[in-house]
Amino acid sequence: MCGIAGLIHRGKSSNVGSEMTSMLQSLKHRGPDSTGFALYGAPTDNQYIMRFKLAEQEDMNRGFDIQQEVVARQQEVDKRLESMGVNVINREEATAYSHRYTFSFGGDMKKLADYVEDIEGAEILSIGEGLELIKDLGDATVVSDQYSLSDFQGTHGIGHTRMATESDIDIRSAHPYWAYPFNDVSVVHNGQLTNYWTFRREMERHGHRFMSNCDSELIAVYIANRMELGDDLEEAMTRSVEELDGVFTYLVATSDKLGMAKDVMAAKPMVLYESDDFVGLASEEVAIRSIFPNEIETFDPYEGEVRVWQA
Repeated sequence: MCGIAGLIHRGKSSNVGSEMTSMLQSLKHRGPDSTGFALYGAPTDNQYIMRFKLAEQEDMNRGFDIQQEVVARQQEVDKRLESMGVNVINREEATAYSHRYTFSFGGDMKKLADYVEDIEGAEILSIGEGLELIKDLGDATVVSDQYSLSDFQGTHGIGHTRMATESDIDIRSAHPYWAYPFNDVSVVHNGQLTNYWTFRREMERHGHRFMSNCDSELIAVYIANRMELGDDLEEAMTRSVEELDGVFTYLVATSDKLGMAKDVMAAKPMVLYESDDFVGLASEEVAIRSIFPNEIETFDPYEGEVRVWQA
């Protein structure tokens, strides 16, 4: 079933970490297996933030040996970044298996990402100037507390609560998905794509990488590929409704925009609230009301509809 939510503040910053936590926690009944956040803070000139993991949460139950392996993997990450001329400004350990690095780099970001992910067990969750992508097992409150998201200040974000149906319960299969190696593009999705493998093979022929067999990852790669070819976000999303088959509703975020798309059958739910300075979207109205408990007017987007909002 799964639940998706998104919000954007126009022209100002807010505590989007706390707001997204409330929205996703209210959707826990739609997906208790894992929760993910893609949050957008204020970019710092010439700096990037990389979120990455070196093991799955369940791997850590193997004891001392895996802990030593994770330490060795982090040391190898540091070694490879240094060899590519990356200036690591700050290192933070979010969990025993998940890390947050702030760095500056003027080289080929794809080559850097490929080199890091060539390390066994390493997976980059996101690289961005504003984007920070966090996902793990558990409900929204558990993940938010684990990664200290309650004070995250930013302009917008998207999130997902997952009920595993076709793939494993692990971080790799959790949403959101980052459009590797494109900075600041993320996607959450509720639905199913029936032409997944056709488009995945096409994207792979163009040199794109996939870390899972989840069709939601395809949407992220598809959007980024279209934008690389010259489409703006709305054009890429409109094309996706025409070319991606299935029943789906998805949200996509970039460094300064939030977008929503529904397939032409509109089988997957989406509720929208919009004011002059705020937009909130979710699979159920209860998520929006978790941060706006007073009387508000919501509506359902039309079938085949695409909307994009600017921060």
